[in-house]
Amino acid sequence: MTIDVVADIAREALFLIIKTALPVLLVSMVIGLVISIFQTVTSIQEQTLTFVPKIICVFLSLIIFGHWMLNNIVEFMTTLWSNFSLYNR
Repeated sequence: MTIDVVADIAREALFLIIKTALPVLLVSMVIGLVISIFQTVTSIQEQTLTFVPKIICVFLSLIIFGHWMLNNIVEFMTTLWSNFSLYNR
């Protein structure tokens, strides 16, 4: 196993992490931005107003995108394990 192979596996793993986390992070960011604008306009500075809708939307996005996220991770691990004999050279 060469350094190039390890670097390629690490690069693919990092890209997979970014790709699978992106939908949930984008939902959280957009909801946070919308609620921040709402708080600024209405001068309401309640901390739970940002937390509760954001956590609900994150859970909903996990329900919606969870199957896709899990399929990506399983596909990566299957590829990694199926090529395991090639790494031993």
